[in-house]
Amino acid sequence: MKHKLITAVIDDESDAVEFISSIIGEYCPGLDVRGKAYNVKEGVQLIRDLKPELVFLDVEMPNGTGFDLLTHFPEKDFDVIFITAFNHYAIKAIKYSAVDYILKPININEFIESVNKVIHKRQTAPAGPSGDFEALLENLRTARPTRLVIPTSDGREYLNPKDIIRIEADRSYCWFYLNDKRKILVSRHLKEFQDLLNDRNYFRPHNSHLINLDFVKKYIRHDGGYIEMTDGAQVPIARNRRDIFLAHMSRYTG
Repeated sequence: MKHKLITAVIDDESDAVEFISSIIGEYCPGLDVRGKAYNVKEGVQLIRDLKPELVFLDVEMPNGTGFDLLTHFPEKDFDVIFITAFNHYAIKAIKYSAVDYILKPININEFIESVNKVIHKRQTAPAGPSGDFEALLENLRTARPTRLVIPTSDGREYLNPKDIIRIEADRSYCWFYLNDKRKILVSRHLKEFQDLLNDRNYFRPHNSHLINLDFVKKYIRHDGGYIEMTDGAQVPIARNRRDIFLAHMSRYTG
């Protein structure tokens, strides 16, 4: 028999706890729900007693948040999937920190996908949780998260968005080109990073490219039009994106 992940569900709404448990029972044979709690205090004690491998954790609860709960565990050997009804600032911090989450009302397919990611990670790289909770707690302290956690083949990379020159799609992967002349391959789609960086000085001139406007060196009109970056890269620009790019640069440099 395959090992089932010891699972805890922590949410202040009893109906939500039962619904999550029922989804797990019906659709997630790799999980074993062994504990439930309904506030931060109960949740902390449950984790200490149960030592779960996976915790479904509500963000907003009475007398504290799911993030407050995490501060009680400096050394975390469990994975977390956050559950929240609020698509607020905390979601961006969660995404920056490579921690998974599900929005209420819960979509069963998204729920199953999140569970499968945790199971796959545990099977292929069992040492430690998949996300980075220290980065999450740090990102929550600022209005704009500053540590982008990038899962790599041999661990994690912690990047400041200001240090990324450009990101280039390579099928279902992305290449990050950094200001220190390194490049990193990441198993994520470009659209995910466009969504994360959409409130910063980033622009997508082409389906395969996302650039940091801080590192634009030139715009060349001929040869179909392209953008030269400070690292020497010549990034193509789609015809229907040229005016938008020039407008961005005009505001950005004005």
